[in-house]
Amino acid sequence: MKMLGCIWQYVYTSFLRYWLKWLIRQATGKCELQRICSGYKPGATRTTKAEYSLRSSKNKALRGALDTNKDQLEQCVDQIMKVKNVKPQKDPLFKESLHVCLLQITGYNSLYISVEDLRKEVFSSENQEHEATLLKLWDLLMPDVKLESRITKQWGDIGFQGDDPKTDFRGMGMLGLINLVFFSENYTEEARQVLSHANHPKLGYSYAIVGINLTEMAYSLLKSGALKPHFYNTVLGTPELQHFHQLYCYLAYEFDKFWVAEEPESIMQFNQYREKFHDIVKMHLQDPDVSLTLTVRSKN
Repeated sequence: MKMLGCIWQYVYTSFLRYWLKWLIRQATGKCELQRICSGYKPGATRTTKAEYSLRSSKNKALRGALDTNKDQLEQCVDQIMKVKNVKPQKDPLFKESLHVCLLQITGYNSLYISVEDLRKEVFSSENQEHEATLLKLWDLLMPDVKLESRITKQWGDIGFQGDDPKTDFRGMGMLGLINLVFFSENYTEEARQVLSHANHPKLGYSYAIVGINLTEMAYSLLKSGALKPHFYNTVLGTPELQHFHQLYCYLAYEFDKFWVAEEPESIMQFNQYREKFHDIVKMHLQDPDVSLTLTVRSKN
């Protein structure tokens, strides 16, 4: 059956799809991109279909649109309209609709590059900005407790493994730290509430370590393309780093609610419950109207 499916997919994409599109254009007077842009509201369904249409095109200019720089997108849309013989007078909304789709598509690719750059940035004790960011995390979460020294067992109070947190950032680099600080700075009350749950004598977990683990989850979902529906629905334009950090806040807050509700017998079961939560998130992302947004009010 799998072989038959592959054969059908090849026949459809190589031959049938082209003729089906041609027939529909003759009947409607609109190309596939026009039908997509006019037939769907702004969001994941419209942008995903536009992306597939462009990627599947036999025209090099249309396929190349997916890799166009942001400052050249308007020119790119004009080129597509020329190739597809779309007249602005007959379809005045098409240009803006396609432009938004391309901002989202190319913006997602740019966002991944920015996130990857942060992940690759190694935390350095000799970098004053890195050190200041780490100390800021402590001040946000523990405002009434003074840090005795830079290297101290106190870091365990906010969920780091050893006396020096820098070793815990190896996997996710500065991305992990910046996510922790973003959550604590923009949702301070919620972050402190999550920390109090993490320090529960029975249901507790390592707040910072789990936070970095959730950064890895967000990063993997971004890399795989699974977060496209979320960003296509929530950002009507180019997704930026702050939008990724906002997604992290959602994961951090929702994982804590999930963990407390599940009442695991031991922290040793973390991986099991982490995967269960991961599956829930991936299930949500199958919904074309998905929006993984923290519903509590941000301070900014």
